[in-house]
Amino acid sequence: MNILSASQDGSETVFVQQRNSFVEIDYSDMAEQMLSRSDVLHIRKDDKVYVVGDDALNFANIFGKETRRPMQHGILSSEESSAIPMIKLIIEQVVGSPSRPNERLFYSSPADPIDSDLSTLYHDKTLESMLGDMGYDPEPINEGMAVIYSELADNNFTGLGVSFGAGMTNICLAYYAVPVMQFSIARGGDWIDQQTAQATGTAVDKVTSIKEDDFQLDFRTDVGGVEGALSIYYENLLDYVIENIEREVDEEDIEEGLDVPVVVTGGTSSPDGFEELFEHHLEDSTIPFSVNEVRSIDRPLYSVARGSLVAARSEEESDGSTSEPEPEAEAAPESN
Repeated sequence: MNILSASQDGSETVFVQQRNSFVEIDYSDMAEQMLSRSDVLHIRKDDKVYVVGDDALNFANIFGKETRRPMQHGILSSEESSAIPMIKLIIEQVVGSPSRPNERLFYSSPADPIDSDLSTLYHDKTLESMLGDMGYDPEPINEGMAVIYSELADNNFTGLGVSFGAGMTNICLAYYAVPVMQFSIARGGDWIDQQTAQATGTAVDKVTSIKEDDFQLDFRTDVGGVEGALSIYYENLLDYVIENIEREVDEEDIEEGLDVPVVVTGGTSSPDGFEELFEHHLEDSTIPFSVNEVRSIDRPLYSVARGSLVAARSEEESDGSTSEPEPEAEAAPESN
């Protein structure tokens, strides 16, 4: 749902964000002038103007249109003819130009989903080429592993990271920064929105706006409305994710008596009550290791970008290329 980057500026980590969406409107001189004066990110092609990024959802709601997505199901959309130029424009806005030739950049990559025949190969290689053309030295990092780097330094990078994105949910179990299980599931926030829209007869973009506007998983809303349907499909998604974790964990690879934290991140995990609901469903599971706590973080949308930055800086420091690491940028195309 969002494209994010994290870069280092002195002691501060700077995040930049744009929505993974665009909307098409008819061209007119007046429309283009107004868009330019308002600093709305857009491009013109023939007799159409494409509003891109954060402003696209607002324009879609105003004009009664559906937004289109350069990325769908966690990867570049094969059904969108404008996917490449649109994602290129968004990424250029998010990461900017490298601060030096071949600046190192880690970009997040989902694992191939176990419940779909989708492949991430084309997505990974296209982004690698695009970022290389921009002057970066790009390197993919598994999205679930990026969560481990971001949130589990205090536990020797050992634990279970679950990134609930828009297009996919990525899962990684790691021991001391070594992944022993990595996979994704082809369901996430988009699936929740689509199921809710179908059940309630509400436009998908409207459902998305309601979900992102102070929605809470408190199960106090009346059944039949959009928020009630969102709660139902959130529960269904959590059950589905946990069932697949149970199925994928190889008990032979699990250290006896393993007791680890679980970190839940990603934009889909943002609603209040998500952590408690996940922990409640996890208690009834039969995973072959113990969970000592379920953690959520204040800014779950930024977790993958932050973890990718940690990986980039760690590699640079281990290479000994600089005594003081140069600012690093990282692009995390998340259906996060």
